[in-house]
Amino acid sequence: MVLAAVFTLSAVPALAQPGWGGGWGGAGFGSATRWDRAPRDTIRDDREGRVDAERFLAEGAAAALGKGTVTLRSLPGSTAQGREQATFEAAIIDQLAKAGYDTVTPDSMGGQIIELTITRDELEPAEDKKNPISGSGTVGVSNHGSFMALSLAYDGTKPRGALISTGLDIRIRDRATGSALYEGRARIATRLGDSHYTDTAISARLAAALFEHFPSSSPATR
Repeated sequence: MVLAAVFTLSAVPALAQPGWGGGWGGAGFGSATRWDRAPRDTIRDDREGRVDAERFLAEGAAAALGKGTVTLRSLPGSTAQGREQATFEAAIIDQLAKAGYDTVTPDSMGGQIIELTITRDELEPAEDKKNPISGSGTVGVSNHGSFMALSLAYDGTKPRGALISTGLDIRIRDRATGSALYEGRARIATRLGDSHYTDTAISARLAAALFEHFPSSSPATR
């Protein structure tokens, strides 16, 4: 929202008529004062909400994927804990079930293991809180009188939160041999505090990207 106000004062009202010969200050002098605040950049960062994903399938591994039991294991280095970690694990389990795995029956001796790493990094810090009022003022005097002009602008938008990169990495291994069958990496950048990107929404999008066309050996996708 922008509010503007202009005020004029004349020391000689009878002469304050059109045709002053050059306007305000045309035959006198004037001064101006500005206290502008640069408007916040409202253009959306093209990184926000975009998922970048890569998937890699081991040679000859497609036939072994998408069946049998699977055990989920979070690796050291994950920055998620507690409820946040549980949310991401649930998103992965949902994709595994859709792919055909038995995610209910525990199997400590056979089947496959999926290793999970969750990371979060700050790409940009949060914006500083700024004065929402900006504007400019001008005063002047001529041989016809004096004047003052004032304009104000109000920006009620809130400072943007920090831009956070959330990463989800998975590796599916054969429990018996330890060999890697499938790997995937996915990243998304979101604003901290954006109600559209809760942990549930972020984890669901990243997990879906990691298992797109699973277990197809489609090329790495972005």
